[in-house]
Amino acid sequence: MCSDCSRIVCDNRCPNAPEPKPIKICSECKRGIYAGDEYYEGIFGPVCKDCMEDKDLNEILDIFGEKMMVAEVGQWS
Repeated sequence: MCSDCSRIVCDNRCPNAPEPKPIKICSECKRGIYAGDEYYEGIFGPVCKDCMEDKDLNEILDIFGEKMMVAEVGQWS
């Protein structure tokens, strides 16, 4: 039994509780993605919400495996 929280398995607020384990690792920043965190599953692996928010449009399209197109004369859809 823990001397701080008086439980057999420590409460997560107890200083003796084990560190939570990440469910996934962000492919951009290499930090853990934990239960309840938002992320995007990109073609190169998971990307955490913080990394997604820091990206510009072209970087986001790259994560989706897409790119911007350039219109050219004589091009028909």
